[in-house]
This record gives sequence, C-alpha cells and structure tokens, in this order.
Amino acid sequence: MKILIPLLLCLLCLTVVCAQSGRSKTTTGPKPNDRPATPTPTPISNTKNVAAKPEDDSGDQTVDPGDVIKVETDLVTVPVRIIDRRGRFMGGLTKENFTVFEDGVKQDVAYFSNEKQPFTVALVLDMSYSTTFKIGEIQAAAIAFINQLGADDKVMVVSFDQDVHMLSDATNDHRKIYAAIRSTSIQTGTSLYEAVDMVINDRLKRIKGRKAVILFTGGVDTTSTRSNDLQNLDDIRELDALVYPIHYDTFADVQEMKGKSVILTSPGSTNPFPGKKPMGNPLPVPTVGTADSRGTTPEEYRRAKEYLDQMAVRSGGRLYEASTSGNLATAFSRIASELREYYSLGFYPTNDGKPGRIRKLKVKVDQEGVAVSARDSYVVGSKKKRF
Repeated sequence: MKILIPLLLCLLCLTVVCAQSGRSKTTTGPKPNDRPATPTPTPISNTKNVAAKPEDDSGDQTVDPGDVIKVETDLVTVPVRIIDRRGRFMGGLTKENFTVFEDGVKQDVAYFSNEKQPFTVALVLDMSYSTTFKIGEIQAAAIAFINQLGADDKVMVVSFDQDVHMLSDATNDHRKIYAAIRSTSIQTGTSLYEAVDMVINDRLKRIKGRKAVILFTGGVDTTSTRSNDLQNLDDIRELDALVYPIHYDTFADVQEMKGKSVILTSPGSTNPFPGKKPMGNPLPVPTVGTADSRGTTPEEYRRAKEYLDQMAVRSGGRLYEASTSGNLATAFSRIASELREYYSLGFYPTNDGKPGRIRKLKVKVDQEGVAVSARDSYVVGSKKKRF
C-alpha cells in the first residue's frame, strides 16, 4: 500500500505536465501549410486562353503569363462540296475562298482540309427479308464500293435485321472488310433506328476527321424498341458526318409476302460476331420464317422515305434510289466519287448558345457560277439521355 500511493502520485503529475505541453503548442489562425486548394483547369484539345486570377488570400502574388485557364470550346465542322455549271466538282480551293455564317453572323474559319483527306465510312446494310435484292447482289455492290475508296480510307461494316451486328471496326484492311461483308445474311425483323443510333452515337462520335454513313435500306423499321426516327434525325444534326441513304422500294414485294413463308439465308459455319453466339442455323443452309404485317402500310412507306430524305438533307449528303442491281452499283460508285470531292471547314461559334438549340448555317465561296452543297443547320451539343 505504501508503494502504491507514490506510484499514483507520479502518474498524476505526468498527466498534468503532458496536458500543459499540448496546450503550449496551440496557435491562433491557420497553420502555415493551410492554403486553399488551387482549382484544376479544364483540359481540352481546342481552347481559348484566359488569364488566371490571383488567389484571394495572397495580395502580393503575381500571374505568370504562361499560367492560363483553358476554357472548353466546341469546334463545329461542315463538309462542303462545290459544283460548277456543268455539274463538275471544283477542286483546288483554299481556306480564304470560303466564308461561314451561323445565324447570319460571320464566323472565323479555324479549321480547313481539302478534298484529299481520308474518310472513315460506316457501311450499314439492311439484311431484313423484305430486301428487293439477292444477298449476292448486295455483297458484290458493297465490295465494288470498297474497291473505289482511297487507300487511307477506313470502313466499318454494320448489318441489321431484328438485331444490330457490328461486323468490322473501322479499318483500311480490305481483307477484313470483304470478310465482314460476305458474312452478312438475310434474317427477319428490321431494327433500322437502333442501327443508326448505334453507328452515330456509339461509334462515329468517337472518331476524329471526315466521316460518312452509307445506309442501304428500304427505310421501314419494324422491330426497334430503344430508338426511333425522330431521335435519329435529332442526332444527325449533332453529328459532323455525311449520310448517304441508298433506298429501295419494297412495298409491292411485302404486300405479296404478307403472311407467307420466306426463305432466310444462313451466315455460314463461321461465326462473324466474336464473343456472341452464332445467329440462326450454324450450318450454311437456308431456313424458313414467316412474314408478318408490320411495316406494310402505305403510311409507313411514306414516313420511311421522308426519314431517309431528311437524313441526307440534315447531314449534307444525298439520297439515292436503287431498284436494280445495276443502279445499286451505280449509287455506290457515285457515292465513292463524291466522298473525294468534299472540303471540311471548322469554326468555334462566337455565341455558345444553349444545348439542343438549332443553329442555321450558310457557307459561301468567292467563285462565280458555282453551287455550294453543305448542311444548312446543326444542333448545339447536348447530353441527352439515351433510350
């Protein structure tokens, strides 16, 4: 007991000393290293320079001219084709020959490329049973189109029936492109709107440079559930790519086929969709399906034609008609030629505008007796929710 009391007194004294020592280290005001966090600048590839402001708690701080905050801006690109009185493309023009107006206000042309620059082409093929053409005719015309492109042009191949099939990513390897085209097959259903949605929103928006969509279809959708024609047309205005629909009229054919059995081709023994189960019969033999009444009314066909026409108009492309294998091949050939006849202009809008707003475009060239082919509007970029 005598030993325990001195020990307790020693512990009590030690506690008091430590407490006083801790209080003596306390200071008023912020610690020497307590500084507001410096804001992180917004990094982008195309920027305007704005001088950085000094921190509020440092009156004697100076701004280094090299220290800038980069403010994000969106480059609007416009494909432009110039045709003379004889319908021939006018090449050899320069940036100084062009003037661009947005909502009537002149814009500075910040980007220019001539007709020699390569394209990335999305070849989108309708493989629904309602197609007028035989599978061999479609494949032959598509391959002939590929052979007319430049060596540096890249092609992605997409087909659709009830499902959308990404057969080849963008490549200039013709062997891969041929194999993708030859893997196509006729099946049931037509998810046209979902195919267009996937191509422009999931694929082309991530690709820089010149872009075009070659869309071979009858235009009537029967099975899309996650997108629609109006959504596609809105998205086209935000996409800096040309759209060339090749339309074939199947109205008479589908009236004849309604309720009857139809012969479907098989994609063959090789699975063209890596990572997915083979579609349909894995053996290279035909199968039988039944045609239904969806997509067979005159109103649906009228709406389909209007949809394809607007796709071309809003993007600056052109709608082609095809009723035989001969004019199908001609349509592909003319598109391949036109893709080599476009200039690309780009500008940073002087008025940022609200997302989703439609802006009117006008492109002029300082040449007499020529016609200017370019899109007449675009939509200010917006982050819309997808279906």
